Amino acid sequence: MKGWVSKSRILFLLSSLMLVLAGCGKSNLTALEPKGEGADAIFDLMMLSVIIMVFVGVVVMAIYFFVLIRFRQKKGQEDFIPKQTEGNHFLEVLWTVIPILLLVILAVPTVQKTFMLADTTPAEEDKEDAITIEVTGKQYWWHYNYNGQKIQTSQDLYIPTGERVYLKLNASDVIHSYWVPTISGKMDTNPGENTNEMFLHAYEEGVYYGKCAELCGPSHSLMDFKVIAVSPEEFDQWVSDMQNVDTDATPESESAQRGKELFTEKSCIGCHAVGAGGGASTGPNLANFGDRAKLVGYKENTKENLVTWLLDPEKFKPGNKMTGKYGNGNPVNPISEKEASQIADYLLQLKPSEITPEDAKSSDSTSEEEK
Repeated sequence: MKGWVSKSRILFLLSSLMLVLAGCGKSNLTALEPKGEGADAIFDLMMLSVIIMVFVGVVVMAIYFFVLIRFRQKKGQEDFIPKQTEGNHFLEVLWTVIPILLLVILAVPTVQKTFMLADTTPAEEDKEDAITIEVTGKQYWWHYNYNGQKIQTSQDLYIPTGERVYLKLNASDVIHSYWVPTISGKMDTNPGENTNEMFLHAYEEGVYYGKCAELCGPSHSLMDFKVIAVSPEEFDQWVSDMQNVDTDATPESESAQRGKELFTEKSCIGCHAVGAGGGASTGPNLANFGDRAKLVGYKENTKENLVTWLLDPEKFKPGNKMTGKYGNGNPVNPISEKEASQIADYLLQLKPSEITPEDAKSSDSTSEEEK
């Protein structure tokens, strides 16, 4: 009796845990509510697999219970042996053909979807009307280079809705994996000359969360990013705004002006570019830093968090390449809290475009808080 009570408690605990966990997660970071061509294809295959598994499970359990009841031992028939079916050609053919048919039903659409998802012909041929973006994975952020548009950004990827955007993926240090589950599958990014390709195709506007899906270091789980899908008209406006970033513009406030000076004096400019056309070999391009909704991929982009990040980068992302490059880790070139505040004022006013994540109309499942 005690054993049954104990098992019942464990079952109740597991059931409660399943109910609680079923409510976890973010609706714009899920493969179960697809809002893009790639995610849609994967979801269809997943549902087909589930249907086949449920069908097989139901049939097997039905046979199991039929045999259990039909051939159970009855009183007075303890020595009864039911008719044996080994060597029954009909049954052997039946349970050989049915699994083959189920595999064919699953294999045909799988092969079809695989070829569809791998079709990046426009990117390979560098067609002028195709939007192609070079994506580079770095510990622990993402760099974007819009081919032919002289735009380089990081972390937030802007794309238009209603068309395929082709990505050429690589890595500068270790293997990463680019994954935006709500609108696409995932693809590894490898160091060296091995460039992988994929495409994003968002059906509707929204801010979609992305993750690195390959263990790449101590801050792997914090290597978040966002894909911001806006209307084609808004995307064209964003491209125009980014192509005309004025890196010589003087900030309005005195604090931000001093922050801009410190950005050069403290050699921040040695690792970070602030113009959309400039590359960033070590750190992220900060051209539109003030428009980002998140800092370091997952913290709210507020001045308080930014100052904390500048003073102690290790606190938010262990193992990142900012740690020890300045501040207390480098007494020759220190940074005070006041200086961090001034640099933060400078960075937060870098808003070259009127198109921001707020312009990506929320999908039904994307709340303002999540953005």
